[in-house]
Amino acid sequence: MSGMIDGLVGEFEHESIGTRKTLERLPESLFGYKPHPKSFSAGHLAAHLVEINYWGVVTVKQSEFNVLPDYKTPEYKTTAELLAAYDRLKGDFVAALKEMKESTVFEPWTLKVNGVAVFSMPRIATLRGFVFSHNVHHRAQLGLYLRLNNIPGPSIYGPSADEGTMGS
Repeated sequence: MSGMIDGLVGEFEHESIGTRKTLERLPESLFGYKPHPKSFSAGHLAAHLVEINYWGVVTVKQSEFNVLPDYKTPEYKTTAELLAAYDRLKGDFVAALKEMKESTVFEPWTLKVNGVAVFSMPRIATLRGFVFSHNVHHRAQLGLYLRLNNIPGPSIYGPSADEGTMGS
């Protein structure tokens, strides 16, 4: 691995700790919960967090991804099943990152929907935006779902209001 690849692996490993902690808190009884009619259900949002790891593998190993009609978000019936899939796909993504050649990080990568390009940018920008930041965005949404249901949110970057001391 190179310094750049090591940095990507380290960044992802750090973010994945908080994502897993958030997923662990989601009870199956809330899988159908939606805070707004336009919102994903909590179960779909959690499945989306799992699939982002798969999208990371695709970003590393392919030059494009046609999300529709080629892909469907998996459904999970239990938190244990969700976490097992998260761990497996996280491992797959980390392995793919570690195998990635630094010479490929600036090659173009394209997301397509029904064969039409939605965006095309360097692979490293896709990893940061489509995978890493996308994960943080949806993890925060799931954290809000937890809060709205009186489930303590985990500490991610430091103590949360629910864990540890935040001061007064």
